[in-house]
Amino acid sequence: MSGRSKGILISAVVFLFALSCWGVAFGQDIKIGVVGPMKFVQGQDHWNGALMAADEINAKGGLFVGNKRQRIKLLRVDTNEMLSISDAAGAVERSVVKDKVDFFVGGFRSEAVFAMQDVAMAYKKIFIGCGASANELCTRVAQNYDVYKYWFRMTPFNSTSLVRAAFIHLNTVAAILKQTLNVPQIKVAVAVEKTMAGDAMTAAAEGAIPKMGMEVTGVWRPSSVATDVSAELSGIQRSGAQIIFTFFSSPVGIAFARQAGELKIPAVQVGINVEAQKDDFWKATQGMGNYVITSCTYARGVEFNELTKPFVEGYVKRFGQTPSYTAGTYEAILCALGQTIEQAGTLDPDKIVSVLEERVYSTPPSTIKYMKDAEGRPLHDITFGPGFATGLASQWQDGKFVGVWPNKWKATPEAPEVTYKGIVPIKIPLWVVEKWKTK
Repeated sequence: MSGRSKGILISAVVFLFALSCWGVAFGQDIKIGVVGPMKFVQGQDHWNGALMAADEINAKGGLFVGNKRQRIKLLRVDTNEMLSISDAAGAVERSVVKDKVDFFVGGFRSEAVFAMQDVAMAYKKIFIGCGASANELCTRVAQNYDVYKYWFRMTPFNSTSLVRAAFIHLNTVAAILKQTLNVPQIKVAVAVEKTMAGDAMTAAAEGAIPKMGMEVTGVWRPSSVATDVSAELSGIQRSGAQIIFTFFSSPVGIAFARQAGELKIPAVQVGINVEAQKDDFWKATQGMGNYVITSCTYARGVEFNELTKPFVEGYVKRFGQTPSYTAGTYEAILCALGQTIEQAGTLDPDKIVSVLEERVYSTPPSTIKYMKDAEGRPLHDITFGPGFATGLASQWQDGKFVGVWPNKWKATPEAPEVTYKGIVPIKIPLWVVEKWKTK
């Protein structure tokens, strides 16, 4: 052995000896299963966000668990949940039985996440949801705490809060249109994909929009994977709608936006279009997605707090695109699991649950505080509203995805105005103004 090699070996031994003297040892890796539809953008962002968090933790030597340092090891779990619920449940079970996963983050399609949740709970594995919005995923916690207490939501809001935020965005656009077009009443077409979450959104929209002083001209429900929605768009155009209220979490969002732009449908699209949250949406729609407005979590240049800019810029630098909300695996691992494990000093799931459900903590897009139900039972659901999680509305404006809400938003007449750094005004397409403006 050369003198140089001996020196390196001696240094390493001394380093490890010093750590042991300081009461620090190294334990086994903490295995986190990142579950999602990995062949789709939603799953890719699950994985990307998790990679960033794991690398950040491991660069510091791992997590302190008691007096041990333990590194994070990620397992990429393709659930195939867009196409098969049974595949998703089977993937989670194999991860526990074969790969000995300690925790889970991710999940996207609500129908499949219910099945994955059941498997994880049966094995008492903490599962932090980063994609599914169904309220029932958290009401299960309150109704059967001993079984479902290992589930926590991270992103997005539950369906009720998603609807509330989307309706706030809709009302904001309607107010601008009403003033711009000088029309007495705004007409709204409802376009929602055929999914479980879409069913809830449709029912809510049909009930709420008329109460907001607008007319619903009809409801259109294309398949979540439709590639041709020209029939739906023709019907919407005939209906005389000035706004299309959308709910698309799947690839149909690209087809809808592209064809609406090609046909110059004289209506502003506002609501939820997950595909529109991605930088490649502009290219995928061949620029026809211009002026589409969607609820989202991130937009370049918009800052919720001091954590937002470093995360978004780091994500863009590493992956070449703005993160979508399913990249919330980043805060699920770093802020929820990582910080709580160190605070609890253990990997015991029951002890982690008892600490996590009482925490109030910051993440790049929000401040997390877990809610309780009307009877005071833990829900492990996140609080929506000023000072907590609000999300954004963003719009495609000439090739740039920019934040447009909250902009002087007041949740109640008494509440302070909320505007995040980097927010810009909404733009209305010229062809909508030309079609509907009255003198």
